[in-house]
Amino acid sequence: MEYTIRQMVPEEYPLLNDFLYEAIFIPDGTAPPPKNIIASPELQIYVDRFGSSKADFALVAEVEKKIVGAVWVRIINDYGHIDDETPSLAISLYKECRGHGIGTDMMKEMLSLLKAHGYKRVSLSVQKANYAAEMYRKIGFDMIRENKEDWIMLWQEGRH
Repeated sequence: MEYTIRQMVPEEYPLLNDFLYEAIFIPDGTAPPPKNIIASPELQIYVDRFGSSKADFALVAEVEKKIVGAVWVRIINDYGHIDDETPSLAISLYKECRGHGIGTDMMKEMLSLLKAHGYKRVSLSVQKANYAAEMYRKIGFDMIRENKEDWIMLWQEGRH
């Protein structure tokens, strides 16, 4: 599958709502939540007024000129929050495009972009049952905290 990764432009920021929904991990055999779940305050912090902070960065993956995935970061008090200097990362890829290395490449591009802007760390939260946790480990994220369902993972420049 051929794809390109590029910076998301402001006119595309509304697409983050779609990718926020796609980022919700749904275990096999579980019914997906209603689309309006993304209107909840604990999820809206990922996308509300995106682009208004200097720490808001987003990349997209395109296949045949169609956006099929997004990775974005911002400093927010979310599930993966570490501190007020460490951006939290969200990533999402349409199901039909998973398993082709696109997510891994988007993550690596985002880490390079963050390094170029002086960020040395990025965090995320991932459900333990989510297969993507292994991808995060391979890229260099370490589990630093856990609760019943989630791992809080951190990537730090120079650690890998």
